[in-house]
Amino acid sequence: MPTMTMTDPYTCPSCSCGQNARTVAVGPPQLEEERPETARERVNRKWNEVLQETRVAQTGISILFGFLLSVAFTSLFGELSGLDRGIYVVTVVLAALATASLIAPVSLHRFLSGLRVKDELVDAAARLMVCGMVLLALTICGTLLLILRTAVPSLLAEVLVGGVMVWFGLCWYVLPWMIRRRAGRRR
Repeated sequence: MPTMTMTDPYTCPSCSCGQNARTVAVGPPQLEEERPETARERVNRKWNEVLQETRVAQTGISILFGFLLSVAFTSLFGELSGLDRGIYVVTVVLAALATASLIAPVSLHRFLSGLRVKDELVDAAARLMVCGMVLLALTICGTLLLILRTAVPSLLAEVLVGGVMVWFGLCWYVLPWMIRRRAGRRR
């Protein structure tokens, strides 16, 4: 495969020789022969995947939860109907539960680190992530319902939120289930 050398402030990763050169392959990538993953590599990979997913979800729920908490301190909050206040309270509680579920893997890791229970940790974290994602979807729908009820007629707001909930269900749960099922048939 042809290569070209580009000079930049990059240290050679293979030997740490301190050379400021990088070799870039030009052409189609060569596939390495894949070797089976060891149990330790698999659990480490799964843990890293959970951490990445947690970072994304935590950011989303943190922003949404902060927004919801601030709503109660606005001047328009006093004008909400009893039903809208109920929707608000349920939505804030859902956001708090989602936050707890999505941050729990960090706490689990902190308390269980070094005990050699990473398999159990990954399983528990994955379950908490699924729970947190369900709660996050419900929080988003509750927030959307609250906002839409002030912008459009109530029935339309409920229909729109119902459609959004169906979309969440399709994207977050049905599609992965279908892919998993298809993959299972291939094995």
